[in-house]
Amino acid sequence: MAFTRATGKHRRPSKTRRATAGAAGIAGLATVGVVGSIASPAFAAGGGQGQNNLQQSPQLREALAAPISDTLDEQAYDQALRAEQAKAESEAKEEAAKAKAEAKRKADEAKRKAAAEKAQKEHEAKVRAARAAERAKLNAYVLPVEGSYVSTGYQQGGGMWSSGSHTGIDFHAGMNTPVHSVAAGEVVEAGNGGAYGNNIVIKHKDGTYTQYGHLNSIGVSVGQSVKSGQQIALSGSTGNSSGPHLHFEARSGPEYGSDIDPVAYLRQHGLKV
Repeated sequence: MAFTRATGKHRRPSKTRRATAGAAGIAGLATVGVVGSIASPAFAAGGGQGQNNLQQSPQLREALAAPISDTLDEQAYDQALRAEQAKAESEAKEEAAKAKAEAKRKADEAKRKAAAEKAQKEHEAKVRAARAAERAKLNAYVLPVEGSYVSTGYQQGGGMWSSGSHTGIDFHAGMNTPVHSVAAGEVVEAGNGGAYGNNIVIKHKDGTYTQYGHLNSIGVSVGQSVKSGQQIALSGSTGNSSGPHLHFEARSGPEYGSDIDPVAYLRQHGLKV
């Protein structure tokens, strides 16, 4: 079987070759026909033997074989073409599968990066929020006694005060009620304060001071840093006091006589008094 290949592709046997094969078959038959005419007396005389000799003639076999060879050539060509097409289709499918897998990998990687970036941004936002909340808490002001009210006002007159008027305000509080620092600061006094009984004085970051008097017990010491809202003592009735309460003062300095309006001071820092 013979077939030709050109530039890597199978090609169907040319018309010239098929025509040549057909011509050769016809020529062979013609020759056989001539020989048969000449030898007809011999066939007549020899009977079957002459017919047998004609069937075994090489020319006849060649003429009969030519179209069979051409058909086999066509079959070989078709088989090779189908094999090449199947190979091309297989390679195309493999490339498509690789491209699909690569596209999925890139998509998954992009999704993973996006998720990681989102998580990182959310984490950073939470950290910033926590820091801001901490700063706000450090700079916040609170009332010294939770859920209380002012029972005696600022500069209220009377014989109970040596200066002739109240230098602070009194918050209603029973015995051993928790007392809190109104803001962050440093303790500059903690102990007996004469008429104030057990008292605490705290210097704050803005340069102002606050004082807490008539305490039953003290929970901080001089030089200690305190946070806004930190419990520093328990209320009581020590010193010049007619009963348990908290005496609270706002001051421009650490000493007695530097008092400022505590209600205005607390309101200035956003508190309702």
